[in-house]
Amino acid sequence: MLIYHIVLPEVWAAFDTELYRHPTLESEGFIHCSLKSQLDGVIDRYYSDQEKVIILEIETDSLMSRVINEPSTASEIYPHIYGPINRDAIVSVSERMV
Repeated sequence: MLIYHIVLPEVWAAFDTELYRHPTLESEGFIHCSLKSQLDGVIDRYYSDQEKVIILEIETDSLMSRVINEPSTASEIYPHIYGPINRDAIVSVSERMV
């Protein structure tokens, strides 16, 4: 299954290891992700003040960390990754102007 993680360009640029750890992994215990159908809403809600974002497409079958689908904004279910994202689970990286 494919899920998506939105990250700011400067955070992504600092990633230079085999394991990606977004700051929320330490502060909240998981990395926020979305389904493809949720991307536009998440970007509109949380990133509208940014010039651009980076979108990671992640294959959950390749993840070393567990994914849990949980209620979040307005009780909508979102995938959360409870651990780092191994580089080989990231199947594509794209830039999107906001």
